[in-house]
Amino acid sequence: MKIGLARGTKRTRSRTEPRPRENKQLSLPETAREVRLAERPSGWPTDRTFETATVPVSEPAAGQLLVRNLVMSVDPAMRGQMDDRPSYVAPFQVGEPLTGAAVGEVVASEAEGFQPGDLVMHVLGWREYAVLDAGAARRLDPELAEPNAFLGVLGAPGLTAYTGLFEITGLRETDVVFISGAAGAVGSIAGQLAKLHGARRVVGSAGSDEKVRHLTEDLGFDAAFNYKRGPVHQQLAEAAPDGIDVYFDNVGGDHLEAAIHTMNDFGRIAMCGAISQYNEVDAQPGPRGMFQMVSKRLTARGFIVIDHFDKYPEFMTEVGGWLRQGRIRYEETVLHGLDRAPEAFLGMMRGENTGKMLVDLR
Repeated sequence: MKIGLARGTKRTRSRTEPRPRENKQLSLPETAREVRLAERPSGWPTDRTFETATVPVSEPAAGQLLVRNLVMSVDPAMRGQMDDRPSYVAPFQVGEPLTGAAVGEVVASEAEGFQPGDLVMHVLGWREYAVLDAGAARRLDPELAEPNAFLGVLGAPGLTAYTGLFEITGLRETDVVFISGAAGAVGSIAGQLAKLHGARRVVGSAGSDEKVRHLTEDLGFDAAFNYKRGPVHQQLAEAAPDGIDVYFDNVGGDHLEAAIHTMNDFGRIAMCGAISQYNEVDAQPGPRGMFQMVSKRLTARGFIVIDHFDKYPEFMTEVGGWLRQGRIRYEETVLHGLDRAPEAFLGMMRGENTGKMLVDLR
């Protein structure tokens, strides 16, 4: 189903919908566009943070591929890379193209095992064409799913949800689970996985009444609330009157504080992200009531999905199977054209997306 929107397209899917593979002669363009970091933002990025440049397209050298990007991802973690500070990934450089996950089609190959027409995933997004070492590309099965799915439900967001629930918190059937940012790419999958694994109750927060409806009516959450309609701690207490055992944190701030206050003894927190804090100029104080971490014997563990790629085959077997069976639904918010990539990123940071925010470059 496709719904045309002023700012993009939203699509909800309950199963994979691979597109038929076309046999066609791929041509090499002379130039292509890329999006660069124009300046480092202070606080919220703006349109001035980005610039678009037209550059020559090079033929691949030995061991390399030339890829025409079909679709690219924008992710919250990219905000941290816009700052020049140590982190688990290198910062973007001013005047250089941004990077991020993308799925594309091989146009030319000088590497064994790849040929024109192959579908591949790599991290040189934010550009129309990319030249990369073959070792930096992962070939995808176009019969398994359409390209977009490998950046969402079958990509890093899906693996993040899977890892957070099962590796970090050790989800049990007796658990009451709270997921913040539950209508986003990670949260929407995490909630469904918790339900499929028999969690006693799954509660989500989101930023609009329509997203709340989507969580409960479409994705099977037991309860959800709009965090903009009142204090999070009050709404969470009403949605989870018996307390919570697992908190999957995508937001931080008042959501983390509310979760700590609402958690039962020996509760577990998977600290995935804190999008409410990413654009703060000054560091914000931590949550109040931290002594409850001691009195309730809580466990909180931060994690980054790149440390858990060894779980990808297991994840693909389980989640890919559920997707084929129609037991997992996913939604995408898609903007079209490289020129709209900055708009997609800023919209994602403002919470304008439902499900995975993508940029279609076709």
